Amino acid sequence: MADLDAAIVEEKFLAASGPGGQNVNKVATAVQLRIDVFRLGLPPYAYAKLKTLAGSKLTSGGELVITARKFRTQEANRQDARERVAELIEKAHERDARRIKTKPSKAAKARRVDEKKGRAQVKAGRGKVQLD
Repeated sequence: MADLDAAIVEEKFLAASGPGGQNVNKVATAVQLRIDVFRLGLPPYAYAKLKTLAGSKLTSGGELVITARKFRTQEANRQDARERVAELIEKAHERDARRIKTKPSKAAKARRVDEKKGRAQVKAGRGKVQLD
């Protein structure tokens, strides 16, 4: 992800949880990347898909927040975060196949009506018994 320039990416190092023993309490090894999505220059379809893919990782202000704390070193976590961002942006650029609208066939409509009539008869049979 070397193509993203420093004006778009903001790196912050945090104290991580997880493996590392006492070292985890002393050293800020977790990385939080904040990327201004609007300055990426994504096409509208890619931005819309990125919103759905990122979910809660995308703030209302248009910042993509990725936190990496899997590894014990800052450099490994930084690399992991950058790879995850690159993967997310790459997936956002993939276009979905166009959906072709279809209509139910006459036979399918008839089957649906028959099933509804059958259910109605079953339910009608559960009513109070009338003594004649």
